[in-house]
Amino acid sequence: MSTDQRLQVTAPGDREIVMSRPFDAPAGLVFDALTTPHLLARWYGARGWRLVDCTVDLRVGGRWRFVSRGTDGAEMAQSGTYREVERASRLVYTEVFDDQSYPGETLVAHSLTEAAGTTTLTSHLLYPSPEAREITLRYPMTRGVGQSYERLDAALSELTHSGADQPGVTHPQKEQP
Repeated sequence: MSTDQRLQVTAPGDREIVMSRPFDAPAGLVFDALTTPHLLARWYGARGWRLVDCTVDLRVGGRWRFVSRGTDGAEMAQSGTYREVERASRLVYTEVFDDQSYPGETLVAHSLTEAAGTTTLTSHLLYPSPEAREITLRYPMTRGVGQSYERLDAALSELTHSGADQPGVTHPQKEQP
């Protein structure tokens, strides 16, 4: 089970889920971690799951597809189309799972807000129907997202403190002594 006490999840209205969590990293780095395949592979998925295929065409109208595999060999695939791409501040896309339990696409909107080196990632998930949202709430989604965000937090910490150059990743400026 996730021990991520920093993840806040609410279900306003009848079709929406809102998740919010702060990360001790600059917004540009958090955005890169959400959109760069080699970084997604470091953190995406609940404990015991790993990303085995990741395609990202990061532009409005571009498509994305993720395939994750669990320890038992089970696979889960999801895909969608980017609707808005504003580096370090906003990312909006559709999402549908290959084996989805409800009809229609979910609209996912991530907002990133940075203050004093901490970035709050707020995700609004708008489901095609109240029934679709209720089905999703019955899954262990909060646990899975919490575990995934714990992995993201660790990856961001490592990237922020390593100073290693990563393609497509921006690092905060280091102060000179």
